[in-house]
Amino acid sequence: MPCEGCMERDNVSTGATMEFLLLGFSELLRLRVLLFLIFLIVHLVALAGNMMIFMAVVMEPSRPPMLFFLCQLSAIELCYTLVIVPKALLSLAVVDGSTISFLGCAAQMHLFVALGGAECFLLAAMSYDRYVAICQPLRYAAVMSEGLCLRLALTCSLGAFAVALGLTAAVFRLPFCQSHRINHFFCDVPAVLHLACTQSYIPELPLLAACMLLLLLPFLLILASYVCIAVALLHITSSVGKGKAFSTCISHLAITLLHYGCATFIYIRPKSSYSPARDKVVSLVYTNITPLMYPLIYSLRNKEIRGILRKMLRRKIIAQVN
Repeated sequence: MPCEGCMERDNVSTGATMEFLLLGFSELLRLRVLLFLIFLIVHLVALAGNMMIFMAVVMEPSRPPMLFFLCQLSAIELCYTLVIVPKALLSLAVVDGSTISFLGCAAQMHLFVALGGAECFLLAAMSYDRYVAICQPLRYAAVMSEGLCLRLALTCSLGAFAVALGLTAAVFRLPFCQSHRINHFFCDVPAVLHLACTQSYIPELPLLAACMLLLLLPFLLILASYVCIAVALLHITSSVGKGKAFSTCISHLAITLLHYGCATFIYIRPKSSYSPARDKVVSLVYTNITPLMYPLIYSLRNKEIRGILRKMLRRKIIAQVN
C-alpha cells in the first residue's frame, strides 16, 4: 500500500525536474576535512594503480588470456571509481549534502550496477581460464583463443548492462515519498528503494532477480571451476606442482572473496534489515578500498604483471638517461 504523502510522478514532467539529496557523511561534520583528504588520496592511488596495470597490459605485444581479462578488470575499476567517488567527495565538501537529478541518480545507479555485474561475470571468466590452464594444460592455447576471450569479455559487459538497465528501470518507476533525502553518498539500490512508498516486497523482486543473475550465477560458475581445480590438484603428487598450480589462483581467489563478501552483505537481504550507517561503511570498502586492493594484489602475486612493470620501469630509466 502506498504510504501517506506519496508523490505520484510521471516520467515526463516530474522526473525531469525532481532531485535527490545525497546526505553523504553529514553526521560527521567534524571529520569532514579528514575524510575528504583520505578519500581523495585513496581515490588517486587506486586510479594510478589501475591505470598503470591497464597501460602495462595494453602496451605488451603478447597478452595471455589472464592478462587480457586483467586489463578489462582494471578498466572496469577505473570507470567504477569515476562513477562513484567524485560525487562522494562532493558530498563531503558540501555541508548539507549534494543534490543529484532524477536522471543523474538513475544513470549513476545503472552504471554502478552494470560495472559491478560485469566484474562478477569477468571473475567467472577468469576462473574458467584458471580451470582450463590447470585441468587441460595441453589444450589451453587452443581453448582460450583470442576470439573466445573477446566473446567472453563482450558477453560479460553486454549481459551486465542489460540486467542493470532492467533493474534501474524497475526501481525508478516506483512512487517516491515526499522526502527525497538519500542517506548515502551515491544512488545505491537499497538506499533508493528505502524511499519507495510501498509496504510490500514486490519492489524488491527486481533486485532479487538481478542478484540471481549478477551475483549467484557467476558465483556458481566460479565455484564449479574451483571444484574441478581442487579435484585436479588431488591427482597431482608433487607438492611443488600443487603449490605452483595453487599460486596461479590465489590472486583471483582473494579478489573474488573481497568482491562477493561486500556485495552479498549489501544486496542479498530483506529491506527490513536496511541500516544506512552500516551500509555506508561497507560501501566505502566496496567503492574505495577494493579498487585500491586489486592492483596491489595482482602486482604482488602475478609474475607476468611484475615482469611487465619492471620492463616499463627499465624503458623509462633508459629514456631518461638518453
